[in-house]
Amino acid sequence: MNTTNPLAMYQQAAEYVLQQIDKSLDLFTDNYPGPSSENGVYPAIGNIEWTSSFWTGMLWLAYELTGDPKYRQAAEHQLASYKQRIEEQIQTDTHDLGFLYSLSAVAEFRITGNPLARATALQAAELLAGRYFSQAGIIQAWGDLSDPEQCGRMIIDCLLNLPLLYWATETGGDPRYAEYARTHVAQAARYLVRPDYSTYHTYYMDVETGAPRYGNTHQGYADDSCWARGQAWGIYGFLLSYKYTGDASLVELSKELARYFLARTPADGVVYWDLIFTGGTEQEKDSSASAVAACGLLELADQLPVSDPDKALFRSEALAILQALAAAYTTGDQPESNGVLKHGVYNKPRGMGIDECTIWGDYYYFEGLVRVLTKHRLYW
Repeated sequence: MNTTNPLAMYQQAAEYVLQQIDKSLDLFTDNYPGPSSENGVYPAIGNIEWTSSFWTGMLWLAYELTGDPKYRQAAEHQLASYKQRIEEQIQTDTHDLGFLYSLSAVAEFRITGNPLARATALQAAELLAGRYFSQAGIIQAWGDLSDPEQCGRMIIDCLLNLPLLYWATETGGDPRYAEYARTHVAQAARYLVRPDYSTYHTYYMDVETGAPRYGNTHQGYADDSCWARGQAWGIYGFLLSYKYTGDASLVELSKELARYFLARTPADGVVYWDLIFTGGTEQEKDSSASAVAACGLLELADQLPVSDPDKALFRSEALAILQALAAAYTTGDQPESNGVLKHGVYNKPRGMGIDECTIWGDYYYFEGLVRVLTKHRLYW
């Protein structure tokens, strides 16, 4: 890794991502990587997981970075499977429709203007809007909307799903979509963020009365700890709502979440899977959380005025994370791997994808590199 020429270092890091994409381009044209690798290798699955679009998003990033039509052709080829998935409602009982269709159909529409991509994304936005509970002012994360045990669950990840709703309203969809997103982000700020600017992963609302119930975790260490990837979703996600709403309080909130995240980051620049841990070797790092945070910090730096002393700080911290990931967290020493970032964690409490590659980690690492190397327009 070239550390004497920073631009060359980022270019070299991006070239490695492209090399890994090329390795799997044929395999993952009609199929998709599983959410996390198995012994460093992503299995090939259908378009059934919440994570399919991170691969498609990487194809679009590769196309915009290189101009090579092979990446565009592969990404465009996949639109048919997203169209089929939304029309047949295959594993769509989730708020992750935002992830799924922002990085596939919305990205394609932004880049190519394809009207079919726009129509597909609008269908997804309509289905996502159907998960909104007006009394509670939230979009339910997953599960049966009528199941009392599932009902009223919002999670911090949903902040990255809201851009689909804002975009849909802006492109001619129902005005209620953006209103649902604005209401949800306000509730997330109110209930998911604790007084010390750590975050709950999950919070339950009473959908009949709108009253808050309780916060807990699904993927963190404990209900009162701070799941690292959730904190990173918050840093980036609140900013994405700011871009659509202009609500400056969301920028200030992102700054505070970023400070908490950075204060809990170990010396090597990559966080543990839960921010309750800051040292030792008995717990796993989560490279994907740091990759998400790097993108959030870059966005935060972009949104702050030149006069803000934190602008340079947050950009510097983002670059330090990308450098740390490039230096010691890629799969270059694992020639059999088809992933990019090693040492990720999917879901530690449930024994899923521990110390493996994660496809979202790969995506956000690549997005961060592309943001540094180009004037990247966000797909969110």
